[in-house]
Amino acid sequence: MNEKILEVKDLQVRFDTEEGCVQAVDRVNFTLHRGETLGLVGESGCGKSVTNLAVLGLVPSPPGKIYGGEVLYRGKDLLRMSASELSHIRGNRIAMIFQDPMTSLNPYMTIADQLTEVTMLHLGHTRREAMRHAIEMLGSVGIASPDRRIDEYPHQFSGGMRQRVMIAMALTCQPEVLIADEPTTALDVTIQAQILELMKQLQAAEGTAIIMITHDMGVVASICHRVDVMYAGRIVEQATCEELFKHPRHPYTLGLLESVPRIEKSSAGRLEAIDGQPPDLVALPAGCAFEPRCRFSEERCIDERPILRRVTSSSETACFFDLENHSQGSSTGGSDG
Repeated sequence: MNEKILEVKDLQVRFDTEEGCVQAVDRVNFTLHRGETLGLVGESGCGKSVTNLAVLGLVPSPPGKIYGGEVLYRGKDLLRMSASELSHIRGNRIAMIFQDPMTSLNPYMTIADQLTEVTMLHLGHTRREAMRHAIEMLGSVGIASPDRRIDEYPHQFSGGMRQRVMIAMALTCQPEVLIADEPTTALDVTIQAQILELMKQLQAAEGTAIIMITHDMGVVASICHRVDVMYAGRIVEQATCEELFKHPRHPYTLGLLESVPRIEKSSAGRLEAIDGQPPDLVALPAGCAFEPRCRFSEERCIDERPILRRVTSSSETACFFDLENHSQGSSTGGSDG
């Protein structure tokens, strides 16, 4: 996992609204290597999905606009590419599994039409070649009788099967980068486990680099190598998965981990919750955005915004408080979720 595939540098995305300018993504930086799964976690509205829509040039404009930064795919800046250049990469070398397969799949087109369109466009397949490849892809993601089901419509598939179709569509051109936006949301735990295992198998076979966007720390523990925690449009902690679960360095990360149910805890015990609400992105405070909700806040947090600083060889945090010596900092358990 030493080969760098994707690098995001100081990415900034804003939305101009009637209420004011929303700073949805504020100077986000991360890298992605071949065969690696990077988890991007945080509450709804923290900027996870917008970050990755920006990578693919899919931020709706207006009202959205990328104000600055670079997105380097193999050294080439995607943000500086023309629409035609980007179209050759999007869906081909970089693919995305969207959050809701029912709204992402066209209800008026058969699965065959939607799968063959991709390879006919990017791989130059004939209709016959594209159909054969599409059937193989449906079979590879565990859909029974793919030669028969390929002529059906999305509404004839269950939620889990539609998600498998989305995975097949995303992987049909064997992309180097797969962005998975909450791919297991609203699925029961059995189907969720099957889809995560499927993604692991495909990654092992193809060396695909994956960005896993989720708020589910159990999913993070089961599939991710490294994790970036986002809050209010910024990354507040970066660490390996093992380091994050054993030694969270940011109070927000600690709060996320404490809210996860654990087998070893008494069933009568209450889950911890993070007090308060996320900040208004139109009027962010001058200091740390998490300060109003933070149990460890100090006076300097009100006026001074912390930046990411390295605390170990495998972790960085944007916090003035040192959780290392705090008794709860090492009580969140291992990385078995």
